[in-house]
Amino acid sequence: MGLSHGTDGTDGTDGTGGTDGTDGTDSSDEGGRMRIGIVLLPQDRWAQAQHRWRRAEEYGFDHAWTYDHLAWRSLADEPWFATVPLLAAAAGVTERIALGTWVASPNYRHPVPFAKDVMGLDDVSGGRLLLGLGAGGTGFDADVLGTGPTPRVRADRFVEFVDLLDELLTHPVTERSGEHFEAHGARMIPGCVQLPRVPFVVAANGPRAMGVAARHGQGWATYGPSVDGEGQEGTPAQAQETWWTGLAGLVDRFDAAATAVGRDPAAVDRYLNIDGAPVFSMSSADVLAEGVERAAALGFTDVVVHWPRAEGVYAGSEHVLEEVAGRLDALRAA
Repeated sequence: MGLSHGTDGTDGTDGTGGTDGTDGTDSSDEGGRMRIGIVLLPQDRWAQAQHRWRRAEEYGFDHAWTYDHLAWRSLADEPWFATVPLLAAAAGVTERIALGTWVASPNYRHPVPFAKDVMGLDDVSGGRLLLGLGAGGTGFDADVLGTGPTPRVRADRFVEFVDLLDELLTHPVTERSGEHFEAHGARMIPGCVQLPRVPFVVAANGPRAMGVAARHGQGWATYGPSVDGEGQEGTPAQAQETWWTGLAGLVDRFDAAATAVGRDPAAVDRYLNIDGAPVFSMSSADVLAEGVERAAALGFTDVVVHWPRAEGVYAGSEHVLEEVAGRLDALRAA
């Protein structure tokens, strides 16, 4: 699912349980090196899309992602392909680059069959899967199976969704009855290639979701605050500064959430989808370079950009993408 702006819409406490998120990968072995990832929207038939996935690896990006939606915003009536087969195909034409969902949600996913898909993707990729997870927002996916939940119920469902995914992916057999999901004799054999399970990268801006990220996440992901770049926030430059200020506040809130559950905030990888900012990261290589530097200063370990599209959302030039690819080593040293 493409990460949504704003909070998860609720207050209150979360349930606990499952792994504490400390057994997955972290950035400590990278010596502070920034990682750069790229999102490829699932819009092209595989005959064309495979070339971009190969290029993402050849360019030197550290991870490549696709959205986990059935339809998405202004592109709802354009071609849009399924996430799991796309990532399986991408695994077959790449060797090094990590592959991930940006991000999967319980809007139309049930933890039991999805966990089996996750286990399979981790296997066919040779242990390269990153599992991006989010609560799910409003829109096409929220109502495609019926009337979507209230914000509070959505947050409750997300807590249960991630708790159950964690249990499924760390146990050969799971038995659980919850308010939103059940699993009866659910088998996940032989388990993930990555142990104890694939890394969870949990998208969170609001308090409930941040609690989930703090408990279960090897990574925390955010799009940053919701800022209007069309004039209400002043000039584009002013809107950009407002976004960075708000992002710093989100970082502080996540630090507090991690500390509250007994985790060292610095031990959790931090993924910034920098295209949540009012100015598109691929406007120029210099725009991205400035963004990566500022993200590093806020403690982010990973920055994620979008492959430029010809028009509409994320519109940009592939010439800029090629220039960025040539500067990745310098960007990582930010």
